[in-house]
Amino acid sequence: MTGTHTYNAIKIENGSDTKVSDPLTVEQALEISINNEPFTVVMQTPGNEVQLARGLLFAEDVIAKDVDLIFETRENSDNEIDKVNINISPKDLGDGYQSSRSLISMSSCGICGKRSLEDLQIANGSIQKNNLTFTTEELFTMQSKMVELQENFKLTGGCHGVAGFDKHGNLLAIKEDIGRHNAFDKVVGQCINDKNISDLKVIMFSGRISYEIIAKAFRAKTPILMAVSAPSSLAVDFAKEFGITLLAFARKNKVTCYANCERIKLN
Repeated sequence: MTGTHTYNAIKIENGSDTKVSDPLTVEQALEISINNEPFTVVMQTPGNEVQLARGLLFAEDVIAKDVDLIFETRENSDNEIDKVNINISPKDLGDGYQSSRSLISMSSCGICGKRSLEDLQIANGSIQKNNLTFTTEELFTMQSKMVELQENFKLTGGCHGVAGFDKHGNLLAIKEDIGRHNAFDKVVGQCINDKNISDLKVIMFSGRISYEIIAKAFRAKTPILMAVSAPSSLAVDFAKEFGITLLAFARKNKVTCYANCERIKLN
């Protein structure tokens, strides 16, 4: 299966050892170039590399969502894409092109390569508080759909999942990656490519929520974010400021809402 490699190992249990062959989530480097000039390297799980490149460069304000692009890819000896080149007119490059030239994004870190805290600022404003509401039952139904479709996680137990839904709870995209930031960018990139990014209203997240995940949700104008694990304090602060409904510790039909809870209807 794409995104996994099988390794021989020894499983030790109750003092006994057993030879096993386990599928593990692949982590490898992907080079992203712009007009054949190296721009950044990300550690990612093979698959959806074009979506990852587009979503990441959109999040970094390098390439806008409505710009037509030509993608070129290169495969390694395992027939997996290890390079994506994006051909684009220089006039269509965003402000983030210059400020993000030092960006190096690791699978466990969405801000590696940034030069200072000032580089992490995003635009002011907030997402409008319209009539969009969901019951917790509806949200848990979406979460269950994400869990059901996390094929790599079922095999490895070591892969993050992110799923995006519209206002009716319909699935728009689900992606997996060893990096939670990568999985998020892949979902946004898929929605941009499918031209339904404006329909993205709910993000289901398998990991913890840090402030840069909130920033990505704000950039995509996604009003509701629900995670299995904990948020950081800065994530809550950003969610409150940017009008994002933030729910966390969503497990076994229990969830805690930390910001903009008016979008949640009690069952």
